[in-house]
Amino acid sequence: MIASLRPTAPHWTGALPVLAVVLLALTWGRSLPVAVVALVSCFLAGAVLAAVHHAEVIAHRVGEPFGSLVLAVAVTVIEVALIVTLMADGGDKSAALARDTVFAAVMITCNGIVGLCLLVGSLKRKVAVFNPEGTGAALATVATVAGLSLVLPTFTTTAPGPQFSTPQLVFAALAALILYSMFVTTQTVRHRDYFLPVTSSGEVIDTEDHAEPPSARAALRSLGLLALALIAVVGLAKAVSPAIESGVAAAGLPSSVVGIVIALLVLLPETIAALRAARRDRVQTSLNLGLGSAMASIGLTIPAVALATVWLPGPLILGLGASHMVLLALTVIVGTLTVIPGRATPLQGGVHLALLAAYIVLAVSP
Repeated sequence: MIASLRPTAPHWTGALPVLAVVLLALTWGRSLPVAVVALVSCFLAGAVLAAVHHAEVIAHRVGEPFGSLVLAVAVTVIEVALIVTLMADGGDKSAALARDTVFAAVMITCNGIVGLCLLVGSLKRKVAVFNPEGTGAALATVATVAGLSLVLPTFTTTAPGPQFSTPQLVFAALAALILYSMFVTTQTVRHRDYFLPVTSSGEVIDTEDHAEPPSARAALRSLGLLALALIAVVGLAKAVSPAIESGVAAAGLPSSVVGIVIALLVLLPETIAALRAARRDRVQTSLNLGLGSAMASIGLTIPAVALATVWLPGPLILGLGASHMVLLALTVIVGTLTVIPGRATPLQGGVHLALLAAYIVLAVSP
């Protein structure tokens, strides 16, 4: 995420978040015509790209793996805000939105981002090299929290349907939050070296010595602009969400496709940053971004949504269906086999991308 930084940032990365927030204030709570929806969508895409840039500046200042953590948490803030606001407006029809969005985020990160980065890294340098200790720990945590939060509700019997009772939901939320906290501590404090980039020659990269880190003032400026960009992304995405829902319904697609669209939108910054890292032979950074985002998505979204059920109307459906549980199980198995050697060829990248394609096909045509 660092080599792409230029000594002088493009001027639009500073101005666009401010303009996007102004546009958000002008359009908030209003029914938008098609032309305005198109304008809002353009500013939304620009705000996402600006968020990527400012997250990279902060990452350059704090170093890895803290930089990956900054972007992962920032993206999850977007996801949580979107889910809660849409659930507040949707009532019973949005009962499964949190499940659909979180599961989409898991499939996109663990198969889409991971697969693309392994493919890019291995095609460029014949083999993609990463640290199996850190990557394996991240995958194990994702698999555990996904199983506790998204699989167990399908089989519990206290509450009707694929949902938790209140004590079960409290347990799942606390387990997700505690495991995420332990993961962050492991990644940034106790075993930080497990998550540092490893080049194809086996060199561990602890510092980026090819570019001067930004000053503290520049990093703080980027932190403020990142916050503005995230506010703009959340608000503008909320503004265009009725158009997304109407488009999905008009196309005759299942409502779960809305969750995929939201996940694709909020994970765009992660995807761009991860691909840049993979092209620079920093596949470990890419995996930190992908699996870290999956962990943040479950570990923070489930507790936030559980807390929101106190005032949100309607049920909260978290349990996955049979086909999605099969895809999750395949993702965990394939991910484990990919991680164990610490090296990957284009084949492993292709296998992960095939699982993502299967998920999208089954979402469109269950």
